[in-house]
Amino acid sequence: MSAISGKAAVDAAVSARQRTAADRPGGTARPRRFGPAPSRTTAAIVLVVIGLVFAVPLVALLQFTFRQGTDGGLTLAHYTALADPVNAATYQPVFDGLVASLVIAVITVAIVLLVLLPAQIITALRYPRLRRVLEFVCIVPITVPVVVLVVGFIPVYQVVSQVFGSGAWTLAFAIGIVSLPFAFRPIAAAITAMDMTVLSEAARSLGASWWTVTWRVLLPNLRRGITAACFLTITVVLGEYTLASFLSRTTFQTALVLVQQTDPYVAAIFSVAALLFGFLLLVVIGRVGARRRRSPKESA
Repeated sequence: MSAISGKAAVDAAVSARQRTAADRPGGTARPRRFGPAPSRTTAAIVLVVIGLVFAVPLVALLQFTFRQGTDGGLTLAHYTALADPVNAATYQPVFDGLVASLVIAVITVAIVLLVLLPAQIITALRYPRLRRVLEFVCIVPITVPVVVLVVGFIPVYQVVSQVFGSGAWTLAFAIGIVSLPFAFRPIAAAITAMDMTVLSEAARSLGASWWTVTWRVLLPNLRRGITAACFLTITVVLGEYTLASFLSRTTFQTALVLVQQTDPYVAAIFSVAALLFGFLLLVVIGRVGARRRRSPKESA
């Protein structure tokens, strides 16, 4: 009770001081909000409308996977058909495309971790004036339509096919360029949130090598940004269709278009699974790297 009454007294003193300052000539009053704030009803209506815009197509797609022909009945036959050996040859392109996309995702993530991440760290520590140049180079691919990029990739991939073959994994070089804007921003935000120069200089003054500074000091602080960059890169790889289609490579998206011509229900099932996978990645981005804060009871 004494703590509560003390807090109330402090609040009363602060409010009285603010009122006195506002009443005095030249006193400063508390700044007011510009314009009326939306009511709870308005906010709820906006959230409901936005939720319906996103939810209705997804629910319709999910309901389509259970539909039995055009009579409106619901069935699980489309899901059980995936495990039927008779349909293995029909659905095999989807699984082959999924494996190819996962391989491309692994290579693209490796490019992000081994090329983009060191470039951003070195630029932040040694060459801060080049940060704008690196940002411009990484953001440019999102400003150019993918169809235009394909026109430039076609002659390049004629040489790539001669050197490395025409495997689907070679798309990692092109998709790595397309995914640069999505991978650059999370890492850049994590670098901006920490004072990398001070931390590295403090660790170096204590005798740590550059490897120790990078592995024990910098990377743990950049963990959340790196995780977000990797997951967003995987999402871009699984959703990329234009590059694979124009460069004649079989990936998850091109295989879905191929199977859709014979069985649209199975294509819808895999589309729902891809959407759920992307949603889980977004949830993990928000969870991984977040430090658990101790409650007042635990600290006491």
